[in-house]
Amino acid sequence: MGETRRRFDPHFRAGAARIVRETGKPIAQVAKDLGINAGTLANWVQMDQPAREQDTNGGQRDAPSCGLRVVSAWSSARLTSVPPGSATKSRSG
Repeated sequence: MGETRRRFDPHFRAGAARIVRETGKPIAQVAKDLGINAGTLANWVQMDQPAREQDTNGGQRDAPSCGLRVVSAWSSARLTSVPPGSATKSRSG
């Protein structure tokens, strides 16, 4: 059997991206320290970048939600995406 997929809350994701950004450590090193996959952390850092750019361009920045807008949008996109294989199924009528 495969491993159970772990889920990380938005605060953990934002904090992990912040560690990479503020310390300047390589993503691979921070990921190893946190016990997560480097590719996963790289995605979180990449998703955090547009949110930070929007905040510096006059967007409102609230302390509890800073950097989480992208995660929220990403989560919404995943929830509304078409499940694999469903687009190829045809209805017989």
